[in-house]
Amino acid sequence: MQETWMVYPKKAYFKNYVFRVDEHVYEPAEDTFLIAEKLTVTKDDVVLEVGTGCGIIAVLAAKKAKSVVAVDVNPNAIECASRNAHTNGVKDRIEFRRGDLFQSITKDERFSIIIFNSPYLPSEPDEENSWIGKAWAGGPNGRQVIDRFIADAPHWLADGGRILLVQSSLSNIDRTIEMFSDLGLNAMVVAQVKVPFENIVLVEAKL
Repeated sequence: MQETWMVYPKKAYFKNYVFRVDEHVYEPAEDTFLIAEKLTVTKDDVVLEVGTGCGIIAVLAAKKAKSVVAVDVNPNAIECASRNAHTNGVKDRIEFRRGDLFQSITKDERFSIIIFNSPYLPSEPDEENSWIGKAWAGGPNGRQVIDRFIADAPHWLADGGRILLVQSSLSNIDRTIEMFSDLGLNAMVVAQVKVPFENIVLVEAKL
């Protein structure tokens, strides 16, 4: 196991943390660090991270939260994130589950914070075939996964809870705000970063 871990080809850094990244797992970029910089968690928070990737956000949340559940459809991501949690001293504070969006969440679970760095870029069908592709490819208009997430997320949100969703200006931010509003949540862009050809935004939605 140790040898396999050491040959992970990539590393990501955030403050004093180091994360190894499997070749079949999305490499943290501006979108990941946008959440990391803006994330505020208290000791009472019960956190769900959807699409945990290499586990950066789950690890940061686990340093303070009451509990963290981290899910990903990619089995390589679950393995990678679990190892990073162990390396960063929070393995016993995160429950890792494999599943597509809320597939692995039971109907009676509730979370005060739900976080999702969504696949948000417009894509062709064949671009979703690889594990890396599934992390960024959002279908013809970039909203294929975003719309599914928004439709289901409020069910698992605790009273007074909030949702943090990352997406691109290429995938219709106004539609995201509208969908949350239709479901009774107040949503707004709370942070953004400009990259070539797009803005990456962090949307916060509250009950």
